[in-house]
Amino acid sequence: QEKKEGVSVNEGSILYVCDCGPDCHCKDAVSVHHGKCSCGRERIPTHVLKIEGNEAVLCTCGAHCSCKLDPSDPTKCTCGKPVKRVSLKGLYVCNCGASCMCNTVSDKSGKCKCGVDLKKVD
Repeated sequence: QEKKEGVSVNEGSILYVCDCGPDCHCKDAVSVHHGKCSCGRERIPTHVLKIEGNEAVLCTCGAHCSCKLDPSDPTKCTCGKPVKRVSLKGLYVCNCGASCMCNTVSDKSGKCKCGVDLKKVD
């Protein structure tokens, strides 16, 4: 399924991340769209577990993953895979405060599902 411009993802949705290793410094390593990042590698689909500040906590088990964050070990998913933390720099996140549970990420400015303006992560 193709993603359209201005896509927002919420908890349980997909972000695409560059698959060039743990020390990836590609400027476009995280996207709401599939494709290649600047190093030429394909971005892989990851399952959004939650948004913490300017980072997304992801499971790498793929687009059809339905696991959650392991309540007894926050470094793992309930599927047993380690979580991946990625910066959301350059994307827009909900700006509704520290207790915000909207977990909204977008590649365009606009409103969060709670009605608050999205803010760009610098």
